[in-house]
Amino acid sequence: MLRITGGQRRETGPDGEYVTRRIPGAAATKVYRCPGCAQEIPTGMAHVVAWRPYGDGGDRRHWHSSCWERRSRRSPRAPRY
Repeated sequence: MLRITGGQRRETGPDGEYVTRRIPGAAATKVYRCPGCAQEIPTGMAHVVAWRPYGDGGDRRHWHSSCWERRSRRSPRAPRY
């Protein structure tokens, strides 16, 4: 299920419910580590930010777009935050 609200999406999948936001390359000004592959997301690379819809947002994680799309096809294990 997918709901879009003002630049943010609410997605429900086999791993639960998330709020996501697409970050364009021009707005990507910091380096992050993707929890899906444990590799860096360099500055200037478009990517996805995802967090649980309930809570204080402290669980926000930056993912490579392709890692985010493939997350439900990986074998179940603890996330690498």
